[in-house]
Amino acid sequence: MERREWLLMMVWVALVGCGSGPTVNGEPPVPKAPAIAQADAPKEGGGDANTFQVKFETTKGDFVIEVHRDWSPNGADRIEELVKAKFFDDCKFFRNIKGFMVQFGINGDPKVMDKWRDNTIKDDPVKKSNTRGYVTFAKSGRPNSRSTQIFINYGDNSRLDADRFSPFGQVVSGMDVVEKLYAGYDGEPSNHQDKIQSQGNKFLDANYPKLDGIKKATIVEKAAAKK
Repeated sequence: MERREWLLMMVWVALVGCGSGPTVNGEPPVPKAPAIAQADAPKEGGGDANTFQVKFETTKGDFVIEVHRDWSPNGADRIEELVKAKFFDDCKFFRNIKGFMVQFGINGDPKVMDKWRDNTIKDDPVKKSNTRGYVTFAKSGRPNSRSTQIFINYGDNSRLDADRFSPFGQVVSGMDVVEKLYAGYDGEPSNHQDKIQSQGNKFLDANYPKLDGIKKATIVEKAAAKK
């Protein structure tokens, strides 16, 4: 068995067999094989009071997520709350698996993370599918366990819909930037979430220096977000 296949299998076993614990968000299980990349999904909707856009300035460039309250009301409220609190500023993309997804949402300052990690929100029904470009909160297998961690789907991960991973938004600009985020650690250091949570970016910078990160996240006017 090749090393990559072995690592993917071990992540799956750890998730299903052990769970994520009461204070650490779970993660969408890794597929047995990487999802096949698709063409960019159509950019849906927009223009009413139920949508807003968030611009993420990263070490690889900028991307914009359009958030839809009617897709996932609690999820939309939470990302708005996090952005306004500047929670995502200086966060790292700590789990990146090509063809599958990229995940972020652990603050680089452990003191800040302590205030949020158990601050969970209620589940939302799944109204959109986890396909390319759609954005979703990570969660454990327990009800109402979404907190701060978010992932962006690289391919067709619609199998996650049955596990109640509810997309709240869609990348409408900069998906090429998302796909350039460093993925050379083969999904790590996601398996060290306890250390990331307790030590923050100090741990990541010392052990995974190539990880890309978010410089700043802001809510923007739609006209400003378009390229």
